[in-house]
Amino acid sequence: MSLRNKVTLVGYTGKEVEMISFENGNVKAAVSLATSDYYTNAKGDKVEETQWHSLVAFGKAAEIFQKYVTKGKEIAVEGKLSYRSYDDKDGIKRYITEIKVDEILLLGGK
Repeated sequence: MSLRNKVTLVGYTGKEVEMISFENGNVKAAVSLATSDYYTNAKGDKVEETQWHSLVAFGKAAEIFQKYVTKGKEIAVEGKLSYRSYDDKDGIKRYITEIKVDEILLLGGK
């Protein structure tokens, strides 16, 4: 088995899915996902630590996001880490880390 770039996350969406259409007919879905970890601190208190992740999907996965995913929906995704950068309007280089979703599983009720 070879090592590869693979990410699996289970969490809740933090906003409505943003759909972007391209001139060539392709679509991109973008949404944030919250995942939480819990631990007990030195005082014995249970502490929740939430991380936010940027998800992007293309093609069939994007269509599933558009059709079935709403804010607050519990989902599981599998994909890979992706890094990119761009220069903003002031010429400052900005860096973005995203998860490019290959597979999505809808969880929870409804």
